[in-house]
Amino acid sequence: MSHPIMFTDDDLGLGELRELVAALPGTSEVVAWGRPTFRVGLATKKIFALYGGGAKGEGAGPKHRAYPHSLLVKPDEIERRALLADKRFYLPAYYGPSGWVGLDLTAAPVDWTEVAELLEDSYRLIAPKTLIAELDKRKG
Repeated sequence: MSHPIMFTDDDLGLGELRELVAALPGTSEVVAWGRPTFRVGLATKKIFALYGGGAKGEGAGPKHRAYPHSLLVKPDEIERRALLADKRFYLPAYYGPSGWVGLDLTAAPVDWTEVAELLEDSYRLIAPKTLIAELDKRKG
C-alpha cells in the first residue's frame, strides 16, 4: 500500500533542508511513507534525516501529535539527551526508540547553522567512512 504524499515542495524549511543536504557528499532524497527522506551511501542509501514526523501519545488523533514541519535526525546519545531537554525537540514516533529526535521547525525561529550541524552529525553517524573522509576533505 502506498502512502499519500504529506508535504509540498514549498513547505516550511524544506527548501533550506534540501540545500543543506545537497552540500553533503553522496546524499539523495527519496520519498518514503509520504515524506522526504534524506539518505547517504552509494549502495545501501541509509536514512540520516527525514522531513516531517509525529509523536505518539500526544494530542491530535487518538494517540498521536503531528509535526508536519519538522526535521528528524539521529544524534549521538549525549547530544540526544541535551536536545530533548529543549522544548523545540520531541521524541518522534517509531524513530525515537532507535535514538532519533525531531526538531519542530515551527516552535521558534529556525537557526539554520544549528540545523546544518544536526544534519552533519546525523550524517556522520550513518555515512560510510569514505564519504565522511570526502566531507572532511571538502571542509579542509
